[in-house]
Amino acid sequence: MESQTDYEKAYEIGLEAYIYGTPLLETNKTFLNMTNVGSADDKTLRINRFKHIRTTNDPKSKAVVAPGASGLSSIAWLDLSDEPQVLHIPKITDHFFVLALLDPYTEDIINLGSANDTPEGDYVICGPAQRGVPIPKGTTKISVDYNRIWLIGSTQLKGVEDIHTVNKIQDGYTLTPLSKYGIEYQMPSMPDVTKTENLAKTYGIPTGMDFYDTLCQLIQQFPPKPEDESILKTFLSVGIGPGRTPSNDQKLSAETVRGLLDAVTDGPEQIKLVTKKVFLESAKKHNGYFLGGFGNYGTNYSLRAVVATMGLGAFTSEQTIFALTLTDQELQPLNGSERYVMHLAKAPPVTEGWSITVYDTKGALIQNSINRYQFNNASDLAINADGSVDIIFQTTQPTDSKDTQNWLPVAAGQGFQVIFRLMAPEKDSIRDILNGGGWQPPVISHERENE
Repeated sequence: MESQTDYEKAYEIGLEAYIYGTPLLETNKTFLNMTNVGSADDKTLRINRFKHIRTTNDPKSKAVVAPGASGLSSIAWLDLSDEPQVLHIPKITDHFFVLALLDPYTEDIINLGSANDTPEGDYVICGPAQRGVPIPKGTTKISVDYNRIWLIGSTQLKGVEDIHTVNKIQDGYTLTPLSKYGIEYQMPSMPDVTKTENLAKTYGIPTGMDFYDTLCQLIQQFPPKPEDESILKTFLSVGIGPGRTPSNDQKLSAETVRGLLDAVTDGPEQIKLVTKKVFLESAKKHNGYFLGGFGNYGTNYSLRAVVATMGLGAFTSEQTIFALTLTDQELQPLNGSERYVMHLAKAPPVTEGWSITVYDTKGALIQNSINRYQFNNASDLAINADGSVDIIFQTTQPTDSKDTQNWLPVAAGQGFQVIFRLMAPEKDSIRDILNGGGWQPPVISHERENE
């Protein structure tokens, strides 16, 4: 009886730890994959420098889930353990932009950009041990709680002809070590990634007891917030804690280890079940959509895990509100073999624009013959007599020219998802959005094409 109790306890807590730890491990996996180009010495050359995506995303864009298609990304991983980094923001006009600072737990802790009226200038980003560091006159200090920060930037792209302008804006985003600020500074050159010795290793989420060992290492490296104290105390009862190695813990019974192992095995399916539950609760309120501004989760570890697996690196609602659906208005899965219509009665309440992007069920842009993945507020769409717009989702080109103009191609026989993004939403209209107020995303209706 006692051993069975050990198993059940470990299994239950192991699943909790899996959900709690998944965002942390997903972020760490992304860090390792983005910064590793071979040897340990090579790796440091990508840290504390921007990687600007100079062209629009396409189906080959796999760095993150559900990449945007109406803006160009600028990404950097900050290591603040040695010294602060100085972020320069150039003067930006007529383009929505956001530079979000995310912590290792996927919390969107600070946003610089249009929605926050961030002026051009130099921003000194200081880690936890650098709060008292003096900063140069004319700069602004930003203090963060972790030495590793994921800086995710996005600059609005109004069309293909706008790429050159956005690239110039991206060139103005720079990072400089504080010790090099104000003097001529040359970033280290990148290694030749075509050489065999510099080929990147691919990292994944650890399995088995390695999952817990890695979680323990990461929560030691990045101490959780005080509000996590309760759940961390629960984890300790089965050997999961900062700096511990459950795989080598001789105090854990065989049944406890078996329970933890089974929890890791069942963890991905558990997150799928949680995702389905969260999605369904939202869908019933919001025309079939998983809707909200994310990025701040508190102790809602389930929502944090869901967002980390569906769209790692989500911004808070003041920056962007996301409306995601994989179903039609009857909550039936979207399928590329059918025809669907999204009816936009009027433009959504935003100050900086909106976009509608279609992805496969894994969050990748869908390959198609016309290389069209999204529409936004700058798109040349056919407008109905009453000012509304109908977006068409189907595999083959519609027979009606007006429908073709508003057509987003999908793959035959394959499921797909649609993400509506509202950039810098009007606060007065959206303030109650998570409770169903302010704005509701347009339904996606299953229809037959007119003959």
